[in-house]
Amino acid sequence: MGDWQISGFREMRELGAGAQGRVVLAVHEESGFPVAVKYVPALAGGGAPAGLRHEAEMLARVSSPHIAKLYQLVESEHGSAIVMEAVNGAPLKTILKRHARLDPAAALTVLKGSLLGLAAAHAVGVVHRDYKPANVVVPEDGCSKLIDFGIASATGSASRSGTPSYMAPEQWLGGEAGPSADVYAATCVFYECVTGTRPFGADTAVGLRGQHLTAPVPLDDLPEPLRPLVTRGMAKDPADRHAGALDFVADLEDIARAAYGDDWEHRGIRTLAVTAAALSMLFPLTAAGLSIPAGTGVAGAGAAGIGGAGAGGAGAGGVSGGVQASSGFLAKAALAKIALVVAGATAAGTVGVVAYQATRPEAAPTPVVTLASLNQAYPDRALRVQNGQYAQVEGLKEASVQAAANKALRVPLDQAITFYKEWGKTPAARAACGGDPNVLGTRVIKGLSGPTLVSVRYVPEFRRNCGAAPGYYPGFVVTVDLRTGRALTPDDVLAPASFTKAGMTRLWDAIPDGAEKLQLRRGYSGSGGFFNPFTRESFHVTVRRPESPPWALTFFGDKNFNLLYTGQDIGVASDPFNLGRTSVYSFPISYGRVRGLFKPELAALLPAS
Repeated sequence: MGDWQISGFREMRELGAGAQGRVVLAVHEESGFPVAVKYVPALAGGGAPAGLRHEAEMLARVSSPHIAKLYQLVESEHGSAIVMEAVNGAPLKTILKRHARLDPAAALTVLKGSLLGLAAAHAVGVVHRDYKPANVVVPEDGCSKLIDFGIASATGSASRSGTPSYMAPEQWLGGEAGPSADVYAATCVFYECVTGTRPFGADTAVGLRGQHLTAPVPLDDLPEPLRPLVTRGMAKDPADRHAGALDFVADLEDIARAAYGDDWEHRGIRTLAVTAAALSMLFPLTAAGLSIPAGTGVAGAGAAGIGGAGAGGAGAGGVSGGVQASSGFLAKAALAKIALVVAGATAAGTVGVVAYQATRPEAAPTPVVTLASLNQAYPDRALRVQNGQYAQVEGLKEASVQAAANKALRVPLDQAITFYKEWGKTPAARAACGGDPNVLGTRVIKGLSGPTLVSVRYVPEFRRNCGAAPGYYPGFVVTVDLRTGRALTPDDVLAPASFTKAGMTRLWDAIPDGAEKLQLRRGYSGSGGFFNPFTRESFHVTVRRPESPPWALTFFGDKNFNLLYTGQDIGVASDPFNLGRTSVYSFPISYGRVRGLFKPELAALLPAS
């Protein structure tokens, strides 16, 4: 069984083997690119070769950064093989075995990534049917990847296949497999991540069947805020669960934000990255001393992987496209280019028939940034929003990522509305307005508009008819990563050393001299001399002003970086310095002067000038 190999690849080591197949780590000889190859011999029983073809057919339908990518299916008289993208990471099963449980924010992050992968599969009619910790791989960047579609099926197929500890009631009954079955399994795994135990733990299949069909979900060991999420996700009736994985994601984000703060996902990814990195010596590529070849353009980019040998189960950990994966910024287009090299260059020399291969690279997203507007009255705060412009993006390949990106792009408008509602929060202010409320509009300034980042600034246009000014005037900005749909946080943008006193001094010094800088310096000078307005706190929302965005914001233009800082009404000084500021400061800085302050993975995505 172990003698047959497809040509064009050099086998490095066996990752796992079972009665019906094996999984190996291999290197594409022409490019040096590492891949995972799953082999099933022709004589394997249980319909294993047909099962491998079925897995390839399912994977060929799905395209998502959260799911392993199929490069090639090869069939010959010796057997069948699939060549796949690989991940240098640890299976979630191994992480839980080592650590027992995860921090709730980290567990929520695993669940969200898996749900986005499942949503991509569901969108093309594929149900995974075997979601479990062994089929989730966590690389060094903390962004989990869903693997092994060995028993996946078309939506609506009836089957009792699955892993008993995570099977939905309808699977136990042999009913139709739908997206809600995957939602159920994902919730079971989430429960295990948070509590350290599976929701149901009978010793026999008969006992597990009874618990999944009739036993109430044990909630006592769960943090109270997470109980509604688990209760709905593990409802016995599929109709009582979320309609789909994306609905579950929306519910998850709302609950996570309320329970663990706006930065829950960043903290969760960081915790996962640290947890996975502690097991890095067990990562397949790391153990084999492999890395992405120079010049491929994907060094440091986490890829997806493979974790089993199909029916019969030759268990294997995830294998990867990059040993140095720590950034969370997936070089998707570059990986697609490698996919074409791997698939195309091996077709002629392969022993057997290439039944499927990637024929073209996935193009980088070609987003189109459009403008929408909001017109809405808020009589309880004497505010009317009139032509509140906000940005939206179209043309992304994944509907789930586009929806997440558009949700993030709308946030600054909502922040502006919240801030200007404060002007009419008192009964006296509303009474002073009478029937003529304050009016807020916003004007959008587009910065970077793809293919990877979209950065947008919202300039408020406010007409005050009543209410007292708060004495400061913040900016409103968002930058979204179009590969994930996630808004970048200050910790995604600035390197840790940049938040030190020395780093903030470098940032201040990078601002070109001029009247604006001199005015801000004067405002932050006292008897003890000048004190830098830029600190770590100024880039994060504070409890002192929860209605306001951070005082310091980063905006990425086509040619320059813009540093925004909240204007403050701190009194009028002698000419020429008017410190009665009624708008945010905006400092354009050339990228060359601040590039060293950014995280390297972000700096690589920014314009050269």
